[in-house]
Order: sequence, then C-alpha cells, then structure tokens
Amino acid sequence: MRLDQLPLKCPAKVAAVAWDDLAETAARRLRELGLDEGVTVEALHVAPFGKDPIACRVGRMTVALRRAQAHCITVEMAA
Repeated sequence: MRLDQLPLKCPAKVAAVAWDDLAETAARRLRELGLDEGVTVEALHVAPFGKDPIACRVGRMTVALRRAQAHCITVEMAA
C-alpha cells in the first residue's frame, strides 16, 4: 500500500521508497527528515477535498508531504 492510501490514524512501517521517482530536492528532504525503510509512519490529516498536503507522523515528528511524494512511499500496516 502507498502512504497516500494509508487510512488515517493507522500506524505503518515504511517498506520501500521509490527514490528515483522523487525530485532530487524532495528525496534529500525526506532523507534529512529520517524517512527511510523501517521507520514508523502514520497519516494524521489530509487537506480538504483530498488535496495536498498530507500531515504524517514520522517517528516522533509531524511533517507535511505532498501527495506525489507520499505516493512514492510503500508502507506495510503494523501488526
């Protein structure tokens, strides 16, 4: 499942990130925020009408991601 499809308030682990599909600056920002395989993420809030941004908890931080960036992140639901 992609991060942009993750139901709100459902913790998941990042399984993979399609780094090649992201712009270089976006990929660098996500790496600096610590978003990589194995990190726990949780979608907290989506802008009205399903638009950008998506507020996500990454570890202990809350970050805003564009929908296109979230689409490049594959997650697995936490058991």
